[in-house]
Amino acid sequence: MSTDTDNLQDNNESSPDFNNKSVVKAMALLTELGRHLDGVTVTELAQHAGMPRPTAFRLLLSLEQTGFVERTDNKYKLGWKIARLGRLADPYKGIINKLQPILKSIADDLNEMIGYAVVNGDADFDLIAEAHGSRLLTLSKGYVGTDFPIHASATGKMVLAELSDEKVRQLLPATLPGMASRTITDREKLIASLAEIRERGYAVVDDELEESLFALGVGVRDRAGRLIGVLAVTGPSQRMHARSIESIVGPLRTTANLIAALLQEGQG
Repeated sequence: MSTDTDNLQDNNESSPDFNNKSVVKAMALLTELGRHLDGVTVTELAQHAGMPRPTAFRLLLSLEQTGFVERTDNKYKLGWKIARLGRLADPYKGIINKLQPILKSIADDLNEMIGYAVVNGDADFDLIAEAHGSRLLTLSKGYVGTDFPIHASATGKMVLAELSDEKVRQLLPATLPGMASRTITDREKLIASLAEIRERGYAVVDDELEESLFALGVGVRDRAGRLIGVLAVTGPSQRMHARSIESIVGPLRTTANLIAALLQEGQG
């Protein structure tokens, strides 16, 4: 005759817990090490990761033996195997698959080309995905994979606007290369324009990257307000000027919020 205890045991056996807590904790340590590229002690790392020092030390020892972590002068850093795996991985494929339907929707709405760029850090971004509207007359080329001049693109200006004026001065020369008839080539004038971008929350280029080309970009931000991407619409200047700025910015901001929510799903 089966007892309640037997039934409970059977239920536990038929519904195992596949969540390996040691693996989860090890991944938490690796994630935290990614925030301390100059190295961090085991005590500091345990505090940052919210786990006991002995647990962190035990996991770090295993990660060090397998090449995922390196130790120098009692400080831990990400190891060579992390770099190797990173080179083998496609960092954007999963993101692109998620984003493409959203980009296509707003491209159809605005009937222009929409692009999404990932912000990697200070003055560093990659345009990874595009979608096009249904117009017969549209841009003749796509831009994915293109290295944009940061001072003459809507995405680049959004990225620069996140930096302090002094940081921009450190990154850019006093005279910037001209790309089209209205490119801002004076660094101080560009810095003044970045203040306007911060205030209004979007960036515009008009005959700055290419002649007769207009683009407007808005930021995509995580829960902490950090810029993680830029969503931009691009089209012929004459056609884009026929619209009001509000009719462009509104849909872009709505879509940027959708993208932010999508990218943060599962992150807690």
